[in-house]
Parts: sequence; C-alpha cells; structure tokens
Amino acid sequence: MTAPQGVDVPSPHTPSVTEFRLTDDKAGPYGITAGPDGALWLTLVHRGSVARLTLDGAFEEYSLDAPDCRPTVIAPGPDDALWFTRLQDHRIGRVTVDGEVTSFALPSSGGGPYGITAGPDGALWFTETTGDRIGRISVDGEVTEFALPVAGGFPSAITTGPDGALWFTLNGANAIGRLTPDGDTAVHPLPTEAAGPVGIAADGRALWFAEISAGRIGRISVDGRITEFPLPDRSAGPHAVVAAADGECWFTQWGTGRVGRITEDGEITEYALPDPSSEPHGITVGPDGALWTALETGGVAQVERSLP
Repeated sequence: MTAPQGVDVPSPHTPSVTEFRLTDDKAGPYGITAGPDGALWLTLVHRGSVARLTLDGAFEEYSLDAPDCRPTVIAPGPDDALWFTRLQDHRIGRVTVDGEVTSFALPSSGGGPYGITAGPDGALWFTETTGDRIGRISVDGEVTEFALPVAGGFPSAITTGPDGALWFTLNGANAIGRLTPDGDTAVHPLPTEAAGPVGIAADGRALWFAEISAGRIGRISVDGRITEFPLPDRSAGPHAVVAAADGECWFTQWGTGRVGRITEDGEITEYALPDPSSEPHGITVGPDGALWTALETGGVAQVERSLP
C-alpha cells in the first residue's frame, strides 16, 4: 500500500550539518561504515582504494592491487575486519583495522558484486548484480553462491533482517528478495512500477529500502507487507539507507544533495548538504551517534542526530 505523502517536519533542535573534504573530486568516496576500531571506513570507488577516517580528522588511505577494481560497499565483518565488494574485477576484499588488505576471487565469472553485509551465521553475504546470484564468503575466504529465481533481477544492496534471513533489493526486477542461510528464496514485488529499489537496511522489526527511480522510501515487514512513503521531491533519487533505531530510517538523496530521516508513521525531515551537487551515496551511523554519508565529489558529511 502507499502511505500519505510525508511532509518536511521542522525539528525543535535542528541538527548541524558539516562537510569535510578528504580527496579530489576524482577519487569518489562511495561506501561508508563504522568500523570496530571507532573509526569510519570508506571505499574510494574511482581510485581503487579504501580509507580510514577517525573522528578527530585523521585520514589514511590504503591502495588496492588493482586501481580500476571499483570498491563499492563496505561493511564490518565478524572477524573485526572490514569487508568490501570490488564491482569491476569481481572480487571480495578484506582490510584489517591496521590496513592489511587481501581479496578473494569469486568462483563464477562476471558477477559484479555490489552489496555486502555480515550474516547471521558468522559469514559475509553479498549480491552479484550481473550474475543473478547471492554469495556467501566465510572469514577464511570460502565462497558459496546461490542462484536466484529471477533473470535480470540485478540484486543490489543486502542486509540481515530481524528474522535471521538475508534481505536484498532486486533493482531490475522491482522487488525485494529474501534468502535463508540454507538457500530458500522468496521474492516480494513492489506496488509501484519501475521503482528501482537500491539501498536496504533492517531495524529490529522490519526492513527499510530506497526506491531511487520512484522517489520513495519503502518498508517491508518480515511477512512481506509493504508500505511506501513518497518523498516531497520525487526527483530526489534516494539511494542508501540506514536504520538508526526501530522505526527510524535515514537515507541519502543522491539527486538533490540531501540527507533525510523518516519514521514508521511517515514523518519526513530533510537536511540540505552544503554542496547540493555533492552526490551523497553510502550512509552509516558513526561511532559518535551522528549520521555520516560518503560524497562522491570528494568528502564526507556529518549530520548530528537530533534525539526526541
């Protein structure tokens, strides 16, 4: 179903928004996550490297063995390392908090890995955008692949749901997928046609996802009930999402240079970034409790989270 359109709700304590320049505009910070070391970790998609950023501003970059490998999404693993996808050369990367980098090839060629998340079973799970597969990699590098029942589905982002299954967006099939760790798959079509789901994240009760082509944020319960919330600006291009708490989702608006917040009852608040053309992609809750987003034009932005 479609919920009533949200409104821009003023906050009694307007959060501050701060942008930090890290690289030139050709490096492309893309993915971002909070690491086990109290720092932020990023992928530099156009420079073939990953980077570590501390809350006091120390920035260190680690080059990968293939500059054109296009590292994209990054997530903490159960082994206290960071794991990331390498979209262009079809590998999964791993970097320790000390900067030691390794990578693992996929058994199938041309998979185009993109989304990655820590699973409920002590392994990492990832999507293969052009392979119509979901992959699992153990912390010692053993890879298993699960074929999806949708051709051309373009599986994109992935997360572990509150039910212990893996949930993922099917950007090309306009659906949300669910996969159990033993391989059972279900597909939930979206009510809105050509919505283009991308980012997905779980809170303690349900899953949130971004519909980049429809300008909506969606929410799906573990039994498959879908609610969609239209954004005030339908051309906003919502891309990545993160669940900050139960019933609270934050998202990037790639098309308009904003970060947004939505609650499960549909209240939407938007925060403009200093540079409207900064192209925000990944988003995470930082070690300081603020929201941090990677800006493809060369930096990161911090949005203080205003708590009720």
